[in-house]
Amino acid sequence: MSTTAAPPPVDDDEAELAALGYKQELSRSWSGFSNFAISFSIISILAGCFTSFGLGWNGGGPAAIAWGWPIVAALILVIGLCMSELVSAMPTSGGIYWWASKLGGPKAGYYTGWLNLIGLLAIDASVAYGCATFFDTVVGLYSDSWAKDYSLNRVFVEFVVILVLAAVINIFSSHLLAVLNNISVWWHVAGAVAVIVILFAVPSKHASVSSVFTHTVNNTGFFGGHTSGAGFILLVLPLSAILTQYTITGYDASAHLSEETRSAANSAAKGIWQSILYSALGGWVLLLAFLFAVQDEGGVTKAGGSSIAIFEQAMSSRWAAVVLIISTAGQFFCTVACMTSTSRMMFAFSRDRAVPGARYLSKLNANRVPVVGVITSAVIAIVLTLPALVKVDINGAPVPVAFFAVVSIGVVGLYLAFAIPIFYRWKAGTAFTVGRWTLGRKYRWMAPLAVIEIVVTSVVAMFPTSTGGAPWYDGFAWKFVNYTPLVVFGLLIVLEIAWQVSVKKWFTGPKSTLETPPVVDTAKV
Repeated sequence: MSTTAAPPPVDDDEAELAALGYKQELSRSWSGFSNFAISFSIISILAGCFTSFGLGWNGGGPAAIAWGWPIVAALILVIGLCMSELVSAMPTSGGIYWWASKLGGPKAGYYTGWLNLIGLLAIDASVAYGCATFFDTVVGLYSDSWAKDYSLNRVFVEFVVILVLAAVINIFSSHLLAVLNNISVWWHVAGAVAVIVILFAVPSKHASVSSVFTHTVNNTGFFGGHTSGAGFILLVLPLSAILTQYTITGYDASAHLSEETRSAANSAAKGIWQSILYSALGGWVLLLAFLFAVQDEGGVTKAGGSSIAIFEQAMSSRWAAVVLIISTAGQFFCTVACMTSTSRMMFAFSRDRAVPGARYLSKLNANRVPVVGVITSAVIAIVLTLPALVKVDINGAPVPVAFFAVVSIGVVGLYLAFAIPIFYRWKAGTAFTVGRWTLGRKYRWMAPLAVIEIVVTSVVAMFPTSTGGAPWYDGFAWKFVNYTPLVVFGLLIVLEIAWQVSVKKWFTGPKSTLETPPVVDTAKV
């Protein structure tokens, strides 16, 4: 009589993953702290607060940043808490896409996955380009000839090199990534503290409390630059919210890395909300340090709202360089972490055959890393940022319109993707099967509040950031255009056409990768 060998036992995490239809393929070597660390690193207050500061300054000035950050951050925390409940119930690398598919059906999952993916790719691009810009500035502070010969082409080459380095690190080892992300947490904490201390201790004078919390700026050109009236309040001031919305994003990485995290149902949930909370608190103090260090508001406005202008007017070039080096290193850590998250989401989406070239994108190398996904992420990030090669001056100041557009694409893509499963979870009500971490009955008000916040900020992210980008103003030119609506609506149109013509005939959502039913090791349960 022949016997069939029983499949090998699995631990709790593998059993939970198997219950969702997947076998363990990625290396589960990440601790709960490492899971928190990658989201904290991607949020990166050393990146977003520095590079997108101009969005807050140009769209409202000191008061908009000082008051807007904590208000918007509190709303983002609500979004994160809703997502924590979802990842605890469904801890898979597909994350947002997987939740939407299971709760709202294949079409909801298909749209969510693509929005999430384009958002992640845009975040990859924006963080890497910001890192290149700051690196170039740091070198310029030590070399007059380098600063004098500044060119967008040179910055773009540096941007490409940074993406290549991040890709190589991602391909090398999953364990190395976990170590780097752990280091990144302490760099962000120590670095932010160091910057705050420097900005309060080194400048000879500081801005008043009144100027920080009451002064406003309108550097967009809309409404004649006035900082009062309904137009300013409804169409200019909301632009400042994108500073917070962009900085505190990417925390879905805790979900995308859940298949590599031990005790994922609990650890990934905590990783999301804790990374948001700590980044929100640290980011607010950091931005207040920026604002109090301002010596000349007009000078910052003339420089396009650049945070670099604050450091250069408040301190010697040596101290300014120290601050920028701390930020640049943090931005590089962030770039590496962003690419990790993007490649894992691309792997999961490809595993379910929802992406062209899925056969290759879902393959893992000997180190169990999706190499093709990593390389593809870098290439698409480069393509998205090509408009940054066009020089743009607004009111005589160099303004990175293309960078701001990529920022907005990331915000809209990611947050709309977040909204879809949150909405369906709210719609499911008590029929939703919760995981180890749950909101209890609080989901009833938190979920709709989260969706409303996302819809409002997504609309704002599509606003033109200057009169030059508004077709109804004189001086309109395509180089000033915030091309976020073109990318987002173009993507939605392509997705709908693809769905109607072909995808709906074969795409059924997440596909099981199990070959045999799992056997739970009862000794570990």
